[in-house]
Formats: sequence, C-alpha cells, structure tokens
Amino acid sequence: MKPTITTTVIATLSIAMLVVGGCASERDAAPPGPPQAAIASAHPVATAAGFEVLTGGGNAFDAAIAVSATLAVVEPYSSGIGGGGFWLLHRAQDGMQRMVDGRETAPGAAHRKMYQDANGEVVPKLSVDGALAAGIPGEPAALEHIAQRYGRLPLARSLAPAIRAAREGFEVTEQYRRMAEFRLEALRASPAAAAVFLSNGEVPAIGHRIRQPDLAATLETIAREGADGFYRGAVARMLVEGSRAAGGIWTLDDLAGYQVKERAPLTGEFGGLRIVSAPPPSSGGVALLTILNIISGYSLEKLNLATRTHLTVEAMRRAYRDRAEYLGDMDFVQVPLRRLTSRDYAAGLRATIRLDRASASKELRPVAPQPAGQHTTHLSILDTEGNRVAATLSINYPFGACFVPPGTGVLLNDEMDDFSAKPGVANVYGLVGAEANAIAPRKRMLSSMSPTFVESEQGVGIIGTPGGSRIITMVLHGILALHAGADAQQIVAKKRYHHQYLPDAIQFEPGAFDAQLQAELELLGHQLQPLDSDYGNMQTVIWDRGANKVSAASDPRGEGLAEVR
Repeated sequence: MKPTITTTVIATLSIAMLVVGGCASERDAAPPGPPQAAIASAHPVATAAGFEVLTGGGNAFDAAIAVSATLAVVEPYSSGIGGGGFWLLHRAQDGMQRMVDGRETAPGAAHRKMYQDANGEVVPKLSVDGALAAGIPGEPAALEHIAQRYGRLPLARSLAPAIRAAREGFEVTEQYRRMAEFRLEALRASPAAAAVFLSNGEVPAIGHRIRQPDLAATLETIAREGADGFYRGAVARMLVEGSRAAGGIWTLDDLAGYQVKERAPLTGEFGGLRIVSAPPPSSGGVALLTILNIISGYSLEKLNLATRTHLTVEAMRRAYRDRAEYLGDMDFVQVPLRRLTSRDYAAGLRATIRLDRASASKELRPVAPQPAGQHTTHLSILDTEGNRVAATLSINYPFGACFVPPGTGVLLNDEMDDFSAKPGVANVYGLVGAEANAIAPRKRMLSSMSPTFVESEQGVGIIGTPGGSRIITMVLHGILALHAGADAQQIVAKKRYHHQYLPDAIQFEPGAFDAQLQAELELLGHQLQPLDSDYGNMQTVIWDRGANKVSAASDPRGEGLAEVR
C-alpha cells in the first residue's frame, strides 16, 4: 500500500490551555456577524484574489487559500508553495478555534551535524543557500486540508487567482528589487531561479513582468489532483531529482510522508483581552504569553515612558531566553508549557527585574549546556459570518534557499536554518537554540511566526506580521496598542523596538526612541542598537462589535493592501 498524506489532530495541549486561561472553546451559538468582510495582506493582487473568492461564494477559509497561494506567486521573497506556515482559524457557527500547522519538516536523512564541518564548526550559508537548506514543504498540503475541512469551494476554484497571476505575471516593485539585490548571488547560483526572478542575471528593472509558467503548471496540477499533485507523481519526481542533483537530500518518501497537523491554540488573558495565538512548533504564543504575564504585574500606564520601555524589554529578554532553551517540536521534545505560560512562573521572572537597572543577558541563568526565517508574510481575513483567519507563511530568508528544481517553478525554503545547527550558535536571525530545537528526521523546526486573535466583548483583532526573530515583539506591540485603544492604522504604523536575549541590545526603528528616551535607557544600563531602516509588514483587521464597524490596515512599511467590503 502506498504511503498517504494524512492529517493529525493534536489534542495534547488541552491541559495547558486550561492553565493559561481556558480552552479555545466551541460556543453553543454563533453571535451576529460583522457588517462587512475585510482582508489585509502584503500584496494588492493577493487581497484582490481573496475578495474574488469571497464574492464567488467562498468563506474566510476559502479566501485564505486564495490569498496564501497568490502571495506565493507575487511575493516570492516571502512565502511560497515550497515553504509552509501556520493558519489560525476561527469558525463562527460553533466558536471552533484551531491552528493548521503546515510547517516544514526535516528530510528523513537529516541529522544534527549536517551543517557542521569535520571539526564541528557550522559551515556558513550551508543551511541558508541551496537545496540542502530546504525542509519538506507544508503549504500545499495545508491548503488542501483547509479546503476540505473548512472551505465551501473546491480547491481548484480558490487556486484559480494564483494560477492566473503566475501565468500573466506581476510587475517588479522597489520592494522586489531590494530583496532580489540582497540575495542576488544565491539566485544566480540556481539557473532555474535566475531564469525566473532575474533578468539576464541581474536584478530586474521596476515594471519588469515576472511570469512563472512552470509554477502555474504545478499549481494547476495541485488544483486538479489535490495535494497528491505536489507530493506524488511527476511534480514530486522533479522536486526530488532537482534537489538531489544540487546536493539536497530529499526523497519521494519524504514528500509522500508529509503530514498536516491541527493544534489547539494557546490562550491567555491580558487586561481584559483574551489572547489566542500559535502553539509549538511556533514559539510565538508561549513567548507572547510569558511577556504579557510578566508586564501584567505592573501598572504600566502609571509609569514614565523610560520605565515602561525598560520593563517591557526585560520581559522580552526573559521570554527569549526561555525560547532558546525549552522550545521545539512537541512531537519530539517535552516543552514545559504549563510552567512557561503560568502566571506564577511569570511572577518569578518578574521578581528578577529591577526598576533601576537593566539586566545583562549573561547574568540570567544561561541556556542549558548540551552534551559533548528576514522574510515571511501575513494575511488577516474576516468574513460577514464572523469566520476569521490569521495566517503567517514563510520560506524563511528572502527568496528562501534561492533554489528552484528545474521544471517545477517551486522556489524552495531554507527553513532548515531555523533549527539549531549547533547548540548555542546563532542562526541567520541571531537566535540561539538548544537541544530542544536540534535537527532530527521528520521534525518541525522552531518558528517565531505568531498569527494571533485578540478577543473581548467589545470586538476582535486579527494580527500578524513577518519579521524573523522580531515577529513576536511586533505582535506584542500590536496587542499593547489595541489594549490602549489604537485603531487598525495606528496599530500597524506604531514604531517598534525589540530585544531577543542575545545579542544583548535593544534594536529600534528610526524614530522609535527620541534622544531623551535613549539617554534614560542608557542610564539604566541598556545597550542600544539603532536600526537604519524600519522592519515588519503587519496586516490587521479589527471588528468593533459595539460600533458594528470593521476596519483593516496594511503596514505602511510594505506594499500591501487592506480592504473592507
């Protein structure tokens, strides 16, 4: 009997849900729906694709398939069917909340030392560039899963806008040029990638049309045959043969054995808001709840700006320290969710914070010694029934591995870099990891992707963003802004700062800290790292039940489009 691509429902988090504020429960009756639908995504063509499906009789889940697949075409530096992601779903009719885990997995031949040389040193770029950097993609299987379990339309109907975009092409923008310039040499190394994404080996001019006929053909195969059209048959053979010819280790069994998993979201409370976010293998929900639980012990609104910033940074520092040690794929390692997300644990962390002095990361309990993804994308969707989706998708670094197996049009991810290539050694985003996130066959690599719902009696916020290691703190800023009464546009435009334990510095956008605040933070002992440019690309939808109004906003740092219809 041939192996089958199966779906697993994960129920092992139910006890942890109760600890952090109650299960993501199914309610008895659906409340009245919003007056309009809303979609916020990172590209106007993808937003239009979502509305095309909604107006064609689809629901939010069908629209999420259309937007996801179209982003894979028109935003190739951010996501793709050669990558994966997390789709956080809310079904209005019964209140069901689930996370569809379409995260990539390590190939069967992967091992913990595969990116190290004979001396045990990590080989630069080996986990970032080329076929060996790619995990087994999860997005095609996840899209079929969502269509079959939650959508109203056939998968082929929801994929139609993406297929059209791949055939007709899209115009190069300044954002595309920046990303292609950043990864130019790696793209040149793959003839099939260079033929599509470059022009005569150079970064294309603004307005140049990128057409992807091979990708269109692959998407048509998926539309016709479902996920089997990707994970088996001619496409699978081309993926494996092309990968292995370039030094990769994929096999046909790796593709045929991929499993989508459903997981119960993590939930918690903060200032009257219910936070619903991603569980492992995402670190987002755990870290967000840890930070929010720590800062909930302070009356932040009564403190001056420097002290508020200081305390928030200290909470970030501790959450990212725990991320480095404890978090990984719960199908392979034990993650102490009950402890990490409890208020008592947060109180203990809070007790180590001083109001008058910054901690030094090296002073914290070190990450346990072991035995001897900057681009992503996000979409937020609400339909008129009240169904909603927050989905964060990725191929990791811009343009992923910069490798396309010939004949497929599929740009492969480089998500293997999200594993710990060696405990204590930072990945491309500067994140360190420990044994919990070590490479193992079939294992899902740890992620920072944090699709999140923020719920209260007054309304709902749907929030998420790309940004590598900074995703968690960006979503945190969005939650805090929503709690303070900000509207959708203010949330996505808010200036950002970030701390991730190591390196031990506060990174901040231009204009986030004025001179006085910088001086006060330095007096407290913080190391400051001003950034040359802004970061992130948040997509937010808000349904204000009291005013019976829906609003949406796309980050002004990007080129996305948010619409309410």
